[in-house]
Amino acid sequence: MTREITVVGGGLAGLIAAITCAEAGAAVTLHEAHASPGGRARATDEPYVAHDGAHVFYADGPHWTWLTERGLVGRLGRPRARALLHSGFRSGGRIRLRLPAGFLRMVLHRRRPAPVDRDFHSWASEHYGEQAALAAANAISVVTYDAHTGRLSAAFVWRLLHRVFAPKPPAVRWVVGGWQSVVDRLAERARELGVHIESNSRVTEVGARPTIVATELASARVLLGDESLRWESGHCEMLDLAVREDRRRDHFVVFDLDEGGFHESYSMQDPTVAPPGESLFQLDMPVRVGESKAEARRRLETFADLALPDWRERTVWKRTATARGRTGALDLPGQTWRDRPAIDRGDDVFLAGDMVAAPGMRGEIAMNSAVTAAQGALAAVGLAREPR
Repeated sequence: MTREITVVGGGLAGLIAAITCAEAGAAVTLHEAHASPGGRARATDEPYVAHDGAHVFYADGPHWTWLTERGLVGRLGRPRARALLHSGFRSGGRIRLRLPAGFLRMVLHRRRPAPVDRDFHSWASEHYGEQAALAAANAISVVTYDAHTGRLSAAFVWRLLHRVFAPKPPAVRWVVGGWQSVVDRLAERARELGVHIESNSRVTEVGARPTIVATELASARVLLGDESLRWESGHCEMLDLAVREDRRRDHFVVFDLDEGGFHESYSMQDPTVAPPGESLFQLDMPVRVGESKAEARRRLETFADLALPDWRERTVWKRTATARGRTGALDLPGQTWRDRPAIDRGDDVFLAGDMVAAPGMRGEIAMNSAVTAAQGALAAVGLAREPR
């Protein structure tokens, strides 16, 4: 029996799947369509190290255990106490320090079950009032990248809400160098284990050996010729800014309860990502149905006016981007993660990524599905073993 496994895609999911297979003794070839691995975990080059989206880990799930067991996390960054004091919530057109009372009750009621088959807005409005329901949906848009988060399954949004706004100290971890540094360590680990990484290698058909397809769902749909590979995802505009530092007025984190935006510093917890005397931030704003890119960007810049006063005069570097259909899986009423496209596609083909049937949020889905897909591929070549 051949013990060769093919992995298509060199993002977080592909690299983790390849490492898991190689650790069990399989011969692994990973095909990456770009010049280097990383996928959406890549970052811009120095001196401004900015990401395409999410740039934090949550240390309360199996994905984090997988990384830490292998020493792949690296050094952690920590925001200064002064930075933490510059965090808040946009509410009523102002940045405030406290959550609205109804929203706060939601955070404290973490044991209350939320239904799968109802939308979050109507269910939360019944229990906490419409204003609190809207504020909570907008606050958690940082995870969904969706301007109408209230339309999603109440159970789905409720779980996300209590991951992000936990009453205990949050599980957020900032890795020095960002996700790019983790990608670099993953690629190095894969090569150490004998994984053959073929760059600039675009796969157009699946061969005879067991294959893990770790691409965006749209690409997997084309490669596998399977029109069922579709799922709901978000749509947002993003703005990366490097500005001359103003420690007195620049905010570290701002959740936008009015319109669903989000603002966070890259550099207050990791000074290596920007030159001395400069601060690096990312802001995002979910795009409303029927809204033009220009209008979404205008709303985003208005949000930036609050979070970073006088940012236009202080900007030394700027980047804009649009993320649509590549922001992780969103579950509508009546759906759970188990209803998403299955990992095992039959005929020794397995799917991994952030929009498939695995738990977690955004990048966590990709990492957790990668381990499950690897275990399926290993079983196909007679190398199945219990997960570490």
